[in-house]
Amino acid sequence: MFQIRIHGRGGQGVVTAAEMLSIAAFREGKHAQAFPSFGSERTGAPVVAFCRIDDKEIRLREPVMQPDALIIQDPTLLHQVDVFAGLVPGGCILINTTRTFEDLGLAELKEKFKTATVAATELALKHIGRPVPNAALLGAFSAFSEQISLEAVSAAIRDKFGDKFAGRIAEGNVAAAAEAFELVCNAETA
Repeated sequence: MFQIRIHGRGGQGVVTAAEMLSIAAFREGKHAQAFPSFGSERTGAPVVAFCRIDDKEIRLREPVMQPDALIIQDPTLLHQVDVFAGLVPGGCILINTTRTFEDLGLAELKEKFKTATVAATELALKHIGRPVPNAALLGAFSAFSEQISLEAVSAAIRDKFGDKFAGRIAEGNVAAAAEAFELVCNAETA
């Protein structure tokens, strides 16, 4: 079973990211579940969502305490919340930022975990005109984790947003995901 924990703030699409990730896994014939954990339910408050992906039925229902991967949608949480708690050795860390792990003061994590950064908020602004980084991060996660395909992520985005504004929201998010996918692929081969 592959377990993902997504950290962000209310209004950034954290819960929607977990839902789309599970839809993408379903589209590839896998079993998946997604669910949120809320503190105070207001815009800007820290939010955590979870996703599990497996080839067989998932019976667990508790929060993901030992994730295989972390998606951090808001880098301001890095030094406010223990986002790295429980991450399994060799796990994946994907952070929405324009900065490097060294710039963030997290260089030591590169020795223990698979790491990547992507400027997902900037990609969202470019493609949909709003600072909602979730779809771009899912594209990056697809390239980074190799758990789901970009095609499945794109289909999940279209499932979620296909009817809004004649599909413009969906297609903008698909474009953001595709560009993030390419950026991560190019960074890994550089």
